Amino acid sequence: MVTTWRRRHADFPAAVAHSAGRTLFHGGQVAEWLTSTGLGNADPAELRSEMALFSVMALTDRFSAWQLVEVLGSLLCLRKLDERPLLAAAADERPVWASVMHRAERLDAEDEFVLRELRSVDVATAAPLARFAEDLVEAAYDEHGAYEWLLASRFRLGLDALTADAVTEQVLNLLVQLTDLRARLEHGESVTLADPHARAGDLLAALLHKSGDRENTTQNVTVLAADPDEQLARIACRRLLLAGVDELALDVQAGVDLEERLADPDLIVTQLPYRPGEERSVLAALKDVERIADLLGSGATALVLGPADALVDALRGTEESRLRSALLRSNVVEAVIALPGGVLPYRPGYRSALWVLTRDPVPAANGKVLLADISAETMTADVCARLAEDVLLWRAEGFRALGGHDPCYGRAVDVANLDRAFGGPLAPPAPPTSAILARAVIERPTLIADAEAQLERAVAQARSYEDAHGSYRGGVLRRTGRIPQRTTLGALLAEGRVIKLKGYRLDKEHIVTGDGHHSVLGPEEVTGDNPIGARRMDRMVLAAAYERVTLTEPGDVIYTLTPRLGLHVDHEGFSVVAFPARVLRVVHDANRPLSPRVLAALLGAARDTGRSPSAVRPARRIEDYQVPDLDPDDVERFDGLLAEIERREKLLRAQDDALAEARRLTIAGLADGTLALESTPTNRREWNSS
Repeated sequence: MVTTWRRRHADFPAAVAHSAGRTLFHGGQVAEWLTSTGLGNADPAELRSEMALFSVMALTDRFSAWQLVEVLGSLLCLRKLDERPLLAAAADERPVWASVMHRAERLDAEDEFVLRELRSVDVATAAPLARFAEDLVEAAYDEHGAYEWLLASRFRLGLDALTADAVTEQVLNLLVQLTDLRARLEHGESVTLADPHARAGDLLAALLHKSGDRENTTQNVTVLAADPDEQLARIACRRLLLAGVDELALDVQAGVDLEERLADPDLIVTQLPYRPGEERSVLAALKDVERIADLLGSGATALVLGPADALVDALRGTEESRLRSALLRSNVVEAVIALPGGVLPYRPGYRSALWVLTRDPVPAANGKVLLADISAETMTADVCARLAEDVLLWRAEGFRALGGHDPCYGRAVDVANLDRAFGGPLAPPAPPTSAILARAVIERPTLIADAEAQLERAVAQARSYEDAHGSYRGGVLRRTGRIPQRTTLGALLAEGRVIKLKGYRLDKEHIVTGDGHHSVLGPEEVTGDNPIGARRMDRMVLAAAYERVTLTEPGDVIYTLTPRLGLHVDHEGFSVVAFPARVLRVVHDANRPLSPRVLAALLGAARDTGRSPSAVRPARRIEDYQVPDLDPDDVERFDGLLAEIERREKLLRAQDDALAEARRLTIAGLADGTLALESTPTNRREWNSS
């Protein structure tokens, strides 16, 4: 991209050095130029963060990854504590690093946050780190943003201990909604958060960040945390301090037990430590849950993310079954949620589940637990919001036989029934009432009947067409005589028989699904990954934001080479082509004209067009694709044959769509127990006998 920008824009920053045949530029100048010109195709904050994180990688030849995270975090924390820049002149005009150490010894005399990390660095090479910390703050606006940017680069730095246990953004959002922390703080409540397995503080930091304005969020918050790894505990401590938690309301301990020295926790959010399958102990995981439950006072809540084989699966051992039954009988388990696979991206084979614990629940919830299973769902914002609503209303109302909230994903189950199963799986016994009574479920028989009627109409239409036109006959025979000469698409373009038009870079925010006046045709549609018409654009948006965009004409051939060759004839026209897709337009009044169908078919059959999955770019340009230069009569007959095939394919596709819809609805109804089949109908007896 730099080569393109330098060639096209005279005001691009000048090179500052050359190394090993490479031209080097000042990163800050390039980022500033991209921001000012708008060519960065990204938010300015993202450009600044990428520039800062690229600079972090440049320091790895002098400092280890751990040193960078610890020392830069300590410098940012010192800057926060001292409330002035690190490079501010010292009163006695000490060197930069000596001034930094003097301030650290004064502000952190007991080594709670920064002192040992700063002492661990070689004085001769440490000064550039202070300057770089200032650059991070300038790019991110404050110390908190700078540290979060730095921690966001941990996977690039190869810090496995900081990345392996990270959960997806969707899980973090679900945990935030289940805590209902924002509502508590908006009502002026003081809340004590805790995490006995804090690691680098991901869960607590996300909870504070996503619960509203940082200054107002942390004003009434006390935080307790613990982790057996002292390095991680200190990283979490600095992270929470930079997130705005007052140092007098923050207690991060190095150890396996959480000591309640500041206050009793009102809200615990934690993730049980990961253990490989060979070393994982179901009993140990359940004992961890028991210890967390013991930390809860009356009305306090805990969210515990842990292994599904301990929290929801059927248990084999007697001791494990006895302990889980005891936890359920203790009336502290509010909800049990089975989560989809992959919620820990770095551990794809690790299945997780979530327990919600509440001490002294509402009377209507006594003796019951809410079981939910979203393991087959995609954790969209809507799914998370509905699930959180189920749990929060269950926490507030408990079980109400009539007039209560019908959970979307949960099912209220008697603990006594689970206890009798003794070690059985903690899965909802049936779909939730709201799913059974949902309009889509009630209307399934009618929808299936509609699909069957649509199938009958499609079959009748196909028979009528065949009666009128006869069976399909391509009329092909072996060619004798001269074989057509070969040509290339490049030659067709040069002769004016085909015109090539570009696609356009479209803002994703301007593309909608469903409503819209113009279809958007990009690589997804051309290769068949997306149905045609699924993505659309409003004509007013098109006119306002894309003055130079030209719509397709009927018969334009849309093609893409990325991620693979795809070709589509736009018979309707009036579509918007999204880059990297492009357009080939046949010139009908040219000498020896082609038809769009024939051009697309011949290009699709061209040889040597494949590419390796690891290839960065196509092996050949589309202009180099060789095709036969057919006579006009051959083109006309070939186009008629392709049109006939398209018509028959459309008739068959209508039958296939109707069968697929009937099949989908029938399977869904039988799978969730809301449909039954009548005694074998006549047509099914005939199929079975045959």
